[in-house]
Amino acid sequence: MDPGNPGVDSRSPPPPSFPPTSDAVGKQKEVEDRLGQLLERWKPLRDAASLHNVKWQRDADALAHQAAALLADVDDLQSVVASASDKEDIAHQSAQKLEDELNKVRTMMYDGDIAFLLPAKNNGYFLQALLGPVNVRATRKDSRYKVKEEYNAYRDRTAVMFLAFPLILLILQNRVWNGCFPALPVQVYQAWLLFFYTSLALRENILRVNGSDIRPWWVYHHYCAMAMALVSLTWGIQGHPSCIHKQQGVRLFLRWAVMQGVAMLLQNHYQRQRLYTRIALGKAGRMDVVWGETAGVTGQLWVFYPLLFTLQGFQFYIGLLLLRTAVLEDESEWQTVVCGLLLITMAVGNFSNTVATLITKAKFKAKMRKKGQEVLQLMTSKKLS
Repeated sequence: MDPGNPGVDSRSPPPPSFPPTSDAVGKQKEVEDRLGQLLERWKPLRDAASLHNVKWQRDADALAHQAAALLADVDDLQSVVASASDKEDIAHQSAQKLEDELNKVRTMMYDGDIAFLLPAKNNGYFLQALLGPVNVRATRKDSRYKVKEEYNAYRDRTAVMFLAFPLILLILQNRVWNGCFPALPVQVYQAWLLFFYTSLALRENILRVNGSDIRPWWVYHHYCAMAMALVSLTWGIQGHPSCIHKQQGVRLFLRWAVMQGVAMLLQNHYQRQRLYTRIALGKAGRMDVVWGETAGVTGQLWVFYPLLFTLQGFQFYIGLLLLRTAVLEDESEWQTVVCGLLLITMAVGNFSNTVATLITKAKFKAKMRKKGQEVLQLMTSKKLS
């Protein structure tokens, strides 16, 4: 008997089970038959897919070998043309035409359907640390172009925020906060900068793996900016008898950020149009993006380069000011030294790459001017003869 319910025997047998009806047996048989048919259909499909993968991999390996051999021949022929031009075995005009054609061949290889067969750059330490040993190279060109267009769209969206965020902080400092920044808004801004530079570096590393022409320095520059934003998050900007004096570096950095935001907006608007023109002329690849100071036409030089050199000089000045503060003040924090060194490093690197770009452009213009003079002399000699 159940002690909780004296009227019920706990050892009573379970209720009797009735045998399944003929309808239930027929339904079970139908399901089992359909399951068997599915398994029979799956086996040949699995075998066909395995054979297809083996054949695709074998064909892809053979095509990759041919593509690598073709790219090596292009490099070898470019070296031969350059050597022959230097020794004047080939006329400079003819050598220039050959170099242009070889560059177009290289561009078509990296922009076409065989781009994913060419030797790829490795992921690098940054992608390895964030994503692990995954393959981030797109096998279809439309997928690669989508990655590039998303990168451009991201730059457009964030350039507005890069300008508006520090501008709002500077306005609120004078009109609401009586000249002193609260810690939280500045830390939110530094956290956004950390996210911004991390996402830029991640996207640019993926673009480089997919064939984009981005100078390594601009990726390293974003690494430095990431480190500075991370250090700034731990920087106490309050607790000083004169917060206005302690926050001088913050104010200068925000003013520099406003100028940088203006430069980003101009760069995204003007230089991308120039990049599309270079792609149409075959002088740039479809995966190339606007970065650093890839300035466009001559008229834009008078706008971009003075602004860029001003930005770099101001960045260098802020770095020196922070180091000077660390030396002169007894209660200076380690963040002051680290941020000062990072700002100086970025300013020097940006200046060096800007000057290198100007030198490259000057050499290209001199080469084109020489080519024009040779064409003019050739036309004049034909008229005289």
